[in-house]
Amino acid sequence: AQAQCLSEKSTVFQCLTSKGKQIEVCDGGKTIDYSFGKPGSAPELAIRAKRDDASTYQWQGMGSAMTYSVDIPNGNTTYSVFWSADRMSEAHAISAGVSVVVSGKTVATVNCAANKPITQQIEGIELKPTE
Repeated sequence: AQAQCLSEKSTVFQCLTSKGKQIEVCDGGKTIDYSFGKPGSAPELAIRAKRDDASTYQWQGMGSAMTYSVDIPNGNTTYSVFWSADRMSEAHAISAGVSVVVSGKTVATVNCAANKPITQQIEGIELKPTE
């Protein structure tokens, strides 16, 4: 089941990693869908979480980094898809990707490739706040 978003409106996040894998989050209305894998192929990982189970972190307006994330739970593992921009640097350096958190500990982080476009609609998504 490829999570490929049904419309541009439903794309919450999408990017390519330096190894050519795609990180994608789609808003399915009642669900938040996460997929990871090579574009055009069946994903290596596809998760569909009930909207009520997913959560978000929204930047509170303080600090130099504007940070947003969507957290998609799957058992004791959470896929935290993030986007952050440094407001204070001229280049507005962007950091984005997914962190894999197992039982509260980050076990892996996969970053988006710096030279590829990133689709980011996490800001303002209507989900419960991440605790």
